Amino acid sequence: MSAPTPTAARWYIVQTQPNAERKAVAHLERQGFATYLPRYRKRRRHARRTEIVLAPLFPRYVFVSVDMEAQRWRSIQSTLGVSHLVCNGDVPAMVPPSVIEALHGRESNDGIIDVDIQPHFERGDRIRVTSGAFGDCFGLFECMTDGERIAILLDLLGRQVRVVLDAEDVVAA
Repeated sequence: MSAPTPTAARWYIVQTQPNAERKAVAHLERQGFATYLPRYRKRRRHARRTEIVLAPLFPRYVFVSVDMEAQRWRSIQSTLGVSHLVCNGDVPAMVPPSVIEALHGRESNDGIIDVDIQPHFERGDRIRVTSGAFGDCFGLFECMTDGERIAILLDLLGRQVRVVLDAEDVVAA
């Protein structure tokens, strides 16, 4: 996020081009607009490797602070990385300050929003596996094995089999 905003400035929403949030922020700030791109830590798996990356909390959206009286806000529409300023008709849609304050309130000391990714299942809850070898199988939640993996009981070959999976691979059935 850039410098503090002037008192007459209000927050608005910019829709960016796909995967261009940081590009849009850089070009908006170069034009003198204050921006806010809330980010969180996301676990990304690729080629049997897992890594933690910073990702936009709202993909393709960035908050921009604009003083409609003093700044040339229409230039936002043609900024590199920006798809368009979100509007109600011809008027930019203002974001209540409480929304921005609430997002800032959830940030840790390093400016990253902590998102609770723990599944909220109770022992015996029915769940569905969404990916992997057991994709679209149904089972019962047993317990969390560590911070990112869960144990479930699957009905396989006429009996219940305990399987440990990534927490992100299951949803409530």
